[in-house]
Amino acid sequence: MSIIFDEKKRIFRLDTSDSSYVIKIYDEGYLLNLYYGKKIPDCNLSGFETRRRNASFSLANPVIGETSFTPDTAPMEYGCNGAGDFRISALAVRNADGNSVTDVRYRSHRIYAGKPSIPGMPSTYVNSDDEADTLEIETVDSVTGLTVTLVYTVFKSVPVMTKSVRVENGSERELVVERAFSCCCDFPTMDFDLVSLWGSHACERNIERRPLAHGVQGVESKRGVSGHSQNPFAAFTRHGSTEESGDTYGFNFVYSGNFSALAECDHNASTRFIMGINPTDFEWKLIPGGTFYAPEVVCVYTDGGLGEMSRVFHRFYNNNLIRGRYKTEKRPLLINSWEAAYFNFDSDKLVGFAEAARELGVEMLVMDDGWFGKRNNDKCSLGDWYVNEDKLEGGLAPLIERINALGMKFGIWYEPEMISPDSDLYRAHPDWCVHVPGREPLIGRRQYVLDVARADVRENVWNQMYEVLSANKIDYVKWDFNRNISDAGSALLPPEHQKEFFHRFILGTYELMDRLVTTFPDILLENCSGGGGRYDPAMLYYSPQIWTSDNTDAIARLDIQFGTSLCYPASAMSAHVSANPRADYKMKGAVAMWGTFGYEMDPRHLSDEEKELFKSQVRDYHRYYDLIRYGDLYRLVYPDRSGAAVWEIVSPEKDGFLLNIVTVCSFDYFRLIVKPRGLDPEKYYRNDSDGEVYSGALLMYAGIDCSNSIWGDHSTCVMHFTEVPAPENE
Repeated sequence: MSIIFDEKKRIFRLDTSDSSYVIKIYDEGYLLNLYYGKKIPDCNLSGFETRRRNASFSLANPVIGETSFTPDTAPMEYGCNGAGDFRISALAVRNADGNSVTDVRYRSHRIYAGKPSIPGMPSTYVNSDDEADTLEIETVDSVTGLTVTLVYTVFKSVPVMTKSVRVENGSERELVVERAFSCCCDFPTMDFDLVSLWGSHACERNIERRPLAHGVQGVESKRGVSGHSQNPFAAFTRHGSTEESGDTYGFNFVYSGNFSALAECDHNASTRFIMGINPTDFEWKLIPGGTFYAPEVVCVYTDGGLGEMSRVFHRFYNNNLIRGRYKTEKRPLLINSWEAAYFNFDSDKLVGFAEAARELGVEMLVMDDGWFGKRNNDKCSLGDWYVNEDKLEGGLAPLIERINALGMKFGIWYEPEMISPDSDLYRAHPDWCVHVPGREPLIGRRQYVLDVARADVRENVWNQMYEVLSANKIDYVKWDFNRNISDAGSALLPPEHQKEFFHRFILGTYELMDRLVTTFPDILLENCSGGGGRYDPAMLYYSPQIWTSDNTDAIARLDIQFGTSLCYPASAMSAHVSANPRADYKMKGAVAMWGTFGYEMDPRHLSDEEKELFKSQVRDYHRYYDLIRYGDLYRLVYPDRSGAAVWEIVSPEKDGFLLNIVTVCSFDYFRLIVKPRGLDPEKYYRNDSDGEVYSGALLMYAGIDCSNSIWGDHSTCVMHFTEVPAPENE
């Protein structure tokens, strides 16, 4: 087993492929986090239980006495509120007496092979029980009857551990969960930089790195979704660490709603990190016997810097999060109608797009927003999921038949969680929008949010979707979400349950998505939220790819895709070549090829030269598909650090690699020597472009001069190298 319990020392050691995590049952049942880091063979961590006292009159357990141990400074495994630990709390539960003092202690544990799922929520999974082991530690608050189970799963082939929490009311009186974070880690140092991903609409997931400071810092969302502004990801990397070296801890929250990822550095220069549901506007009532399930956090440790952390996340998500038919099956190369037509289309125009795209080698046409109700602009019809036959005469079936006759697949756009004030659904059910009594709800993009926390609302949405999807041959669904949630309330929830709304809303979304992928397992689902506004691992559980950003400008996409790649794999990044004017189609193709490739334009107006270029891009898509999908990513030169952006993808067998260079800006004496990484130094590689052969050692240590391969702003060079036998004279 990769989880060991030393009964004499009362210590758990949880081992992944390259990391260890050590927990001790201390006196009086306190659980302490003694170590998290590089894999170790033993647990002789004497002295790690305590840290210096006297943050400010630190308090002591009366049974233990005033020794060196105090909850205020000890490395508590799951810090609770109000019982002597004054740092940020992972858990606070209000009891029937009205106070929120919470103090859980060890009661029992069990260790078993495999990994449990979380009822009603997405989570990572094992493909077989021998892939991972799980530890469940049951703790109890002896005063209130609260039972809290800490769930840890460690994976044997990757340095990944997952954490989740189960909170149960074992008393005969009602309890109220005020906060239940999924992950709590106490580090003995603050010698870290905090790395996070900030952004906005059309400017998502920019990398920010800043040193930890005393006090509380971190990232959050209270928008009802994970959001454009901050991503539910955080990493700690040692001061001075590089892309490819240094202790690095990555944390990613498998959740699509409000979240918090917070670090507190105390007077001992130690750091507590917690990640979970944002406690703002959150409560969960637990009746006697009731259970609350907190979502999962994926934890990665490596001493290989941010680069290796990223590659671990990529491999793990491709193997243990993404699921369904398109986990392994090649995804169709698509063209989307949005930037070509917006709302202005009919069946003939769409068929015209498909005919032109088919000649380029495109395999699927996606009909975006505007096909339903009376939708000719963004002012109406969300919630009316019936075909607009003024645009699509005879309905979807004749259109799909014409598309399929061209040998192409067909996809469609939905925004199931939204409702327009000008819609048949709103006129029939005005109380179905998210709102609170006495207030006119705010409006965004001329729409309200539909209350999918309600079962009757979900059933209506599902029945409308099912009627369309079951009656037509639809191969792909793009699921959009173009608003944040304000005026958060549900007409069906009683007052004492209103603060459950945000979480119930997300659970409702998960239920709808699960029905879709279960009922129609052959449909490729792509998520979107104004681009990357709901780009999180929970969405990847349902949709193997997410529209990375509404910004299709190739220059802007460099920062977006570099940031996204910190924890999300290329297979998840939908990236399209568009008609945006700032770069040529060659550069756009190189940038888009990094992700799940496609087009976003009117293909009927391309020149002959452009058509030939697109055909070559389509050939490259097929040629490099497996390499990009399953290869290891190396970010060689970030776009903000020089005049160029350089990234490399190496095959798992190290028998070939793809080198991508894009100039953001240039100058007269621009020189660029690129040193690829991750190659086998003993192997030899041929540049398919010019036939030159290099050893892996030469490429990694001396580099290759790419100065003559690029020239001028927005120039592009893509080189593919293939393993060849060693030259005879070597």
